[in-house]
Amino acid sequence: MTFWETITGSDLTREWKGFETRAGALPADYRAAWEQINGNLFPYGDFTGRNLMPIIDAALGLLEEASADGQSITEVLGDDIPGFCAALAGGQGARTYRDRWREQLNRNVARKLGRLGG
Repeated sequence: MTFWETITGSDLTREWKGFETRAGALPADYRAAWEQINGNLFPYGDFTGRNLMPIIDAALGLLEEASADGQSITEVLGDDIPGFCAALAGGQGARTYRDRWREQLNRNVARKLGRLGG
């Protein structure tokens, strides 16, 4: 990965297109689960989403293997796809980008108020 690819995100675009190609080969119920996984994982991403790429790759690999083994989607993921995604991202207490931004805002406000009040 070159500096230019990192700055522009073209490496992420290329990787994402590869994921979509792989997901397109899945059966319909697996593709629907893939879409739900994507929607539920993105809040756990950083600004670029680069930290999610290995997690998304592993989740897609799991779907591909389960599909090849003939398992149903509920056997693989269960009934709680948001819970499955939270576990993939680091557990139920995993911080989302909203949590990180909220903490940063609170620190900045507290710092400003500390200067004004003192």
